[in-house]
Amino acid sequence: MTLAPSSRKQIRQLDRVVIRFAGDSGDGMQLTGDRFTSETAQLGNDISTLPNFPAEIRAPAGTLPGVSSFQVHFADYDILTPGDAPNVLVAMNPAALKANLADLPRGADIIVNTDEFTKRNLTKVGYTSSPLEDGSLDGYVLHPVALTSMTVGALAEHAVSKKDAERAKNMFALGLLSWMYSRPYASTLRFLERKFAARPELVAANVAAFRAGWNFGETTEDFSVRYEVAPARMLPGTYRNITGNQALSLGLVAAGVRSGLPVFLGAYPITPASDILHELSKHKRFGVVTMQAEDEIAAVGAALGASYGGSLGVTTTSGPGVALKSETISLAVALELPLVIVDVQRAGPSTGMPTKTEQADLNMALYGRHGEAPVAVIAPRSPADCFYAALEAARIALTYRTPVILLSDNYVANGSEPWLLPDVDSLPDLRVQFATTPNGEDGTTFLPYLRDPHTLARPWAVPGTAGLEHRIGGLEKADKTGDISYDPANHDFMVRTRAARIDTIPVPDVEVEDPDGDARVLVLGWGSTYGPIGAACRGLRQRGLPVAQAHLRHLAPLPGNLADVLAAYDRVVIPEMNLGQLAHVIRAKYLVDAIGYNQVRGLPFTAAELETMLEEVCKNV
Repeated sequence: MTLAPSSRKQIRQLDRVVIRFAGDSGDGMQLTGDRFTSETAQLGNDISTLPNFPAEIRAPAGTLPGVSSFQVHFADYDILTPGDAPNVLVAMNPAALKANLADLPRGADIIVNTDEFTKRNLTKVGYTSSPLEDGSLDGYVLHPVALTSMTVGALAEHAVSKKDAERAKNMFALGLLSWMYSRPYASTLRFLERKFAARPELVAANVAAFRAGWNFGETTEDFSVRYEVAPARMLPGTYRNITGNQALSLGLVAAGVRSGLPVFLGAYPITPASDILHELSKHKRFGVVTMQAEDEIAAVGAALGASYGGSLGVTTTSGPGVALKSETISLAVALELPLVIVDVQRAGPSTGMPTKTEQADLNMALYGRHGEAPVAVIAPRSPADCFYAALEAARIALTYRTPVILLSDNYVANGSEPWLLPDVDSLPDLRVQFATTPNGEDGTTFLPYLRDPHTLARPWAVPGTAGLEHRIGGLEKADKTGDISYDPANHDFMVRTRAARIDTIPVPDVEVEDPDGDARVLVLGWGSTYGPIGAACRGLRQRGLPVAQAHLRHLAPLPGNLADVLAAYDRVVIPEMNLGQLAHVIRAKYLVDAIGYNQVRGLPFTAAELETMLEEVCKNV
């Protein structure tokens, strides 16, 4: 591929950049952002991304509901969020401009595809005049580029249709931004060769479009400056860019390897959890079996059956699916078998907003079953952390013979960041001991509910093991023998024992980040709020306002030192993407007058809004 030499334009060093690609859901913005992110990861920058797309497979072209965007934040230092406001917006049409303009700071660069700013497209989104001409964009650095027609012109000699040529405009935009921010491009060329391997003419066309965008940046007078962002300082090792769903999938694969058990996934496709099914289906060589069930109930039933048979049973879903699975999760509580339930949360209730994020399933995870049916609940804090959260969920499920709900969310699941590949030998040993011989005092009787005194877990006997035949089912069981029992005292004992098995799971103490030790305000979070909270706290400390941060991974049971941590601060603030579900738990359990800060917009918090709110709290303590 021939590219124009990059020697005659000024190069300016930056420490961080936030870019947002936006267009119709058919314009390839997710692919464009993903390729830019992959190239940036290879360069060694720290990265955080935020894909944002409509729920419809193909929303009406040129309309506000049909806008799809991909935001990437990259820097030469450790970053925690995808960025609050883009420094650069690439708008492929008027709808993309209108939907995203309010997020841009004054002075930001806007690259617009002028070919799409027709009267018809302007009218679709409510523009009465073209913003490219009426002065409304005077506060920004506007770069009008005829992306579509320039791409079609660049491909005039290629054996592709006009429609296919127009579709390649996202590669022109990618080439231009890759030039503008000095990104490498070798892996993008390899990606295009793989993606269009069956159609060599499309490989050549997309490569040519990328080249045309790169060369346009180098030769046009509109872009007089090129930028560079140096690699970030990171721990030594091998990194890969990874999404939360990918990391969670690999964590489940690792759990199977470290436990020596087959992993069985029973799943019904649902946004935003389906990618876990797709990813795990690639790993059969590690003993992973995936089954796409006919519905959510069948999926969790199959997973529980797999656990009964001696596998690590896993089921993945989102909020609506958890509601359907609740009866079978209760059955798993009664059977006291390991089961991992992954809930990739999305905005609800009901169908809600399937491609938008929320943290509103905590109450359902903690309490959403009939009867006293406690389960363990954990939540990853970032895309890469999903790997370790999956391992921890498997560890608890296998050790304590219990269902574990892993609460991811859309923000974490589809976002990405660099992940340091771990040393496999350093991962926890998850091997389990199946029951192989009778455990009764007479040496011939098997007691399926005779518990381990340390974990309160019952024996796990693989069906077909001679001499270990026993009864299972949802009816209440007698202590030790597992016989059906309606005895009031036995039921009370079994309910309390199942609760104690969860309550006494040893989990790590919650760590507090309070650098100077003089903060009076503690910000407590869980799940994907970690990044925005951390960035806000950094900003406050840099301005001389002490503030402490603690983040919960284990939500049931809660860390043993949490009461002391809460008591050490005058104010406790809990930001959540719900109406205060963790705050209600903290108030009830610890009698702490926690201050909730809540939003349910389908979007993650920005660091700036949290910093503003926390500044007021700190000043009024």
